Amino acid sequence: MNNTTDKHSQALTLRVSRVIQAPIEKVFNAWLDPQFLARFMLPAAGMQAPKVTADAREGGSFSIIMQVGDQELPHGGNYQKIEPHHCIIFTWESAHSIDGSIVTLNFSADGSGTLVELLQVKFYDEEAKSAHRGGWDSILLHLGLLFNPSEKDTV
Repeated sequence: MNNTTDKHSQALTLRVSRVIQAPIEKVFNAWLDPQFLARFMLPAAGMQAPKVTADAREGGSFSIIMQVGDQELPHGGNYQKIEPHHCIIFTWESAHSIDGSIVTLNFSADGSGTLVELLQVKFYDEEAKSAHRGGWDSILLHLGLLFNPSEKDTV
């Protein structure tokens, strides 16, 4: 990869957010619990619940095997920072992400719920960034539905 492409990929940053109607502790902990992750890591329609493992500690790793039909889509990464109930930072590795892609999750109280702000840096190009936006939007939607199933009627 040349330096121009590398600099361009670093400049691509994705931000998505959603208010989840649940206490901050529950929303934060859902991101570190493999059983919860398996219930909301559904970035596309028609996906089955993924197989998830997580060693939820700084320096620990996680693995998420998403599945569409017979096709398995492995994702993984390492936890770089876990600041209880405020921030989780992890690497994001998949066939559709670029080396060095990092996801930061920030959590803050928002009325009776929790604002989840997700920032991902480094993509191959705008198309990859757009695809990830759709995936993360869907994941945050499914996370919200875990805590408040009645939101399905308003989506």
